[in-house]
Amino acid sequence: MARILVLNGPNLGRLGSREPDVYGSQDLAALKVLLEADAPSHEIDLRQTDSEPELMSWLFEAVDTNTAVILNPAAFTHYSYALRDAAAMVTKAGVPLIEVHISNPHSREEFRHNSVISAVATGVIAGFGFDSYRLALAQLTR
Repeated sequence: MARILVLNGPNLGRLGSREPDVYGSQDLAALKVLLEADAPSHEIDLRQTDSEPELMSWLFEAVDTNTAVILNPAAFTHYSYALRDAAAMVTKAGVPLIEVHISNPHSREEFRHNSVISAVATGVIAGFGFDSYRLALAQLTR
């Protein structure tokens, strides 16, 4: 069974209660159920951390195990060059990494318009709620 890492950055552990008007009312457990239903022949390894070094270590794991990644870097999107470099290691190793966002960062505050991750990602999907993850998963499993 092929495994896909679904990695989530800071504050996403609060989904369901954090700004439901922006992020919806479902939590990460609900996201995992959706993704598992969409790809029953794949192992969905969904993780969340508020720690930049931990998120980077998971990207290193993706390189070492040749595991595709769906990455919602959350706030790290806009400024973490360390995370960007770790993401670049993934794609340079030939492993797909799709950057996702629940909301559309370009329709929000100005500081959210820039992603340091996008230039090294295989692709970017944003603004479709949990369907952003589902679209990324569909791309990785086709």
